[in-house]
Formats: sequence, structure tokens, C-alpha cells
Amino acid sequence: MSTSLGLLDNPKVLPSFAPTKDPASQRMWLHVSLFLLTLFTTTMMGARYMYNFQLGRPPIAGDGDIFPFSWALAHPGLLLSGLPFSLTLLGILLAHEFGHYFSCRHYGVQASLPFLLPAPTLSGTAGAVIYLRSRIRSRSALVAIGASGPICGFLVCIPATLAGILLSRPLPQAVVPSLVRFHAPLFLNLMHTLAATINPSTPPLTDIVPHPVLVASWVGLFVTSLNLIPAGQLDGGHLLYAITPELHRGITMAVVFLLILAGAVFWIGWLLWAVLLMLPGMHHPAVPVQPDIRPSHKIALALALALFLLTALPQPFTDMSMVQIMQSIRWY
Repeated sequence: MSTSLGLLDNPKVLPSFAPTKDPASQRMWLHVSLFLLTLFTTTMMGARYMYNFQLGRPPIAGDGDIFPFSWALAHPGLLLSGLPFSLTLLGILLAHEFGHYFSCRHYGVQASLPFLLPAPTLSGTAGAVIYLRSRIRSRSALVAIGASGPICGFLVCIPATLAGILLSRPLPQAVVPSLVRFHAPLFLNLMHTLAATINPSTPPLTDIVPHPVLVASWVGLFVTSLNLIPAGQLDGGHLLYAITPELHRGITMAVVFLLILAGAVFWIGWLLWAVLLMLPGMHHPAVPVQPDIRPSHKIALALALALFLLTALPQPFTDMSMVQIMQSIRWY
């Protein structure tokens, strides 16, 4: 995310062409290499999160918890403990991207396999991308391709979030301050209610040390909300274009303005997303207006809107707005 965790995993549209060979087979080495690198970086982060969890500390308690590469090299025996985090997160990201991929295949749109992106972020990854190599031919196909990613990723988030809450522990009496404090979206609160029904001794979300699986689930939910922002070529932007091609550009610019305001008062990372949405590559390509969206695909639109409301967070992190950061700087 994107920190920003850098989690930008919406498909990009490239000019249409007719390849003579399957590009996926030609680039398989790149897909595998990026997967292995991302598996390492996310597992490294997960190992640090598990280390803190076992000590009763928050996931990010100090500067050493931010991309702890040197720590991981000094403690190679702990690396495997990061797999619960990395496999959960990669499962969510890959479910999201393969949702797009198989929808593309269904509608005859040429698309690459997912590219996972390792990065020095709080998640160990900058997300994943697929590339579309041919035009989307109808608004119904655009809805299906745009909505399938968030829906598939969210389906993996459901059991992962529940398991993460049940695996989490109560805060110890001697609480270590958290360097980065996360806010919980509506869906996480709903799943906590379900977990408390299953296990009445489940502590409140504000009084737990989150298990790394829960941290990964939070990242997955955050990714879902980011991609459903109705602007540009984000998944939400695809859905917006399918609903109203005429207003897509105007609404995108309005969203950019709102993100700039949100960066000032809520989370500075929104400024990066505002900049990304202003890039030329975010301009949505034309999709035929006719035929109209099928009634069955309108259900997918409703589901996508529900997911956005369940996962969206104006302030994902506490005390990280531009105003707060500026106020914390000593100017003398």
C-alpha cells in the first residue's frame, strides 16, 4: 500500500496486438523469480511480526521493525516463522489477481499472469499487477473483470481475518508503545463480533496483540479498499467507467482533490495515491457503450460497493497526516 504500502494491483491496459506466442510462457522465469523474491521479503516481515507477537509487542514497535533485512540475516532460523504472514498475504493478493486473470480469459481478453512485486514496505511487497494486452469489448466484461479481483481477494480475507483474531492475544500489563497504530475497518469489527461469539474470552480489538495472520488480513482488506477507489484505472475506476463513461474523468479529478485533502488531515499516503491517479497511464481507455450492462453484472457492482464500504478507511494509520507530521517537526 501502499507508508503507503505501495499496493497498486489494478490491471493496466496496453495497446492491442496479436502475439504469435503465448507471452506467459516466455516470461515464466520472471513470474517465478518475482514470486520467490516477494515470498522472501514478505516472510522476512512476517518473521519480525511473529517475533514481536511472541514477546507481546505490537507489530511495529520501533524503527528496527521497518524492513528488518539485517535482523533477518542475523536470525535465519526465525525466517520460517514468517510464513503464516507471508502465505496469508500472498494468498489474498494472488486470489485478487487471478480473479482478474480468469475473468479476462472468460471474456476473451489477453492478459498476463500476475507479477508479484517485492518492495521495502511494511508488508514486504508493492502488491501485484497483471497487464491486459487487448481491449475490453463491453461494459459487462469491464464490470466482471474489475469486480472479480476484489471479490476473490475478499473471499480469502474472510477466514484469514477470523483466524487472525482468534489467534491474537490480550495485551500484556507492560504495554510497549506502537510506532504505527492501525485503525480497523467495519469488516474487521464485524468479524471480531463473530470471533467473540465463538470464543467469549476474545479481547477487544483495542486490547489485543495482533497475530501476524491478522496483520496480513488487515493489509489484504486495505488493498481491497484501495483498489475499489472509484477513479482512474483502479478496479473501482473500471466499475465507475462501466456505470458512467461520461462522468469518469470528472469524478476521477474530484477523487484526486478529496485524496489531497485526506492526505492533509487523515493519512499522508493519500497524497501518493492522488499523484498516481494523475499519471497519464491512469487515463481509462474507451469501452463500447453498447450493449448495456447485464442485470447479473449489476449484482457484481452492488457487491463491489458493499466491499468498499466494509473495507474503506479514511484514516488507516493514526497520527500520520501531513498536518500532524509537519507539527511534529522541530523548525528551530
